[in-house]
Amino acid sequence: MCGRKYLLGYAMARPLLGQRQVEIARLVGADAVAHGCTGKGNDQVRFELSYAALAPDLRVIAPWREWDLNSRVNALAYAHARDIPLEGVDETKLYSRDENLWHISHEGGPLEDPAYEPEEAMFLWTQAPELAPDKAEYIDIEFEGGVPSGLNGEAMGAVQLLEALNEFGARHGIGRADIVENRLVGMKSRGAYETPGGTLLYTAIKDLESITLDRRAEGLKDEIAQRWADMLYEGRWWTPEREAMQAMCDVLSKNVTGSVRLKLFKGSCAVTSRKSPGSLYREDLASFGHAATYDHSDAAVFIKLFGLPIRAAAGLVDQRGKVDQDRQEVDGNRAVSRLIEEVVEAGAL
Repeated sequence: MCGRKYLLGYAMARPLLGQRQVEIARLVGADAVAHGCTGKGNDQVRFELSYAALAPDLRVIAPWREWDLNSRVNALAYAHARDIPLEGVDETKLYSRDENLWHISHEGGPLEDPAYEPEEAMFLWTQAPELAPDKAEYIDIEFEGGVPSGLNGEAMGAVQLLEALNEFGARHGIGRADIVENRLVGMKSRGAYETPGGTLLYTAIKDLESITLDRRAEGLKDEIAQRWADMLYEGRWWTPEREAMQAMCDVLSKNVTGSVRLKLFKGSCAVTSRKSPGSLYREDLASFGHAATYDHSDAAVFIKLFGLPIRAAAGLVDQRGKVDQDRQEVDGNRAVSRLIEEVVEAGAL
């Protein structure tokens, strides 16, 4: 997750699109590739870093930077002059939209005012939470080695599973995010995102990791997640850095197998249960009742050892305090002696 709320629907698509462009360029013998990104956005970087990694010999054509398309108004006029159909776009609603299996995004137009509340008609996938069903719905998502593998007891491939989750999430108004993000090129921008299925998956796997990863492994996963998000956001997919992080995540996810039950209701998805054959959770250890496998008196020894650096630091503070007090007494005596000397020299005594 990037920017605390963004599930990277734009960013994850660009390396794949760039890869496919290069494949087609090689197939037809093209000497250039092109993209329609503006000169202000992140996508121009993502596409062109993909071209640089996969086909550095191909020339890049970027009309927004090279032609007179310096605004969306000009781009709209260009399309109208050439009878290019633009669905849902006019002079009053110049939204820039991106849609793929993972999400649909909305930028530009009235959203450029961060104080503007998006109109309901802007959202194309998700139901308004207040209009979602009045009855909660439960779903079970299954994972195998960190990879989503089934829904409600039925094994599914990735595409079928995500399509089904999109339907569940959209029906209950889940997955909307209104974000002001920090673009790679240095400016802030605002976008509204609908990621219903992705939100359900993210919520579920994070919870499953809580019973299948130990504390240090879970912490490492969280640390690398932010670096992974930055890497993907900045378009550095085709790099050794991504391959190394992917390898580490694959190792950490080996034991992330099980299922998570979610309760969907009016814009929220709450975890109600989680199960795993490799769960590290042990009720006999966690219970507040009597447990033959845990001796409470052992905690005293643990705390004593665990707190050793703190006690050592506290002792040093006490020692320094005593030294400082002695130093203050010496300095005070010197000051009095100096004052007496000055009085004597002045002939006052």
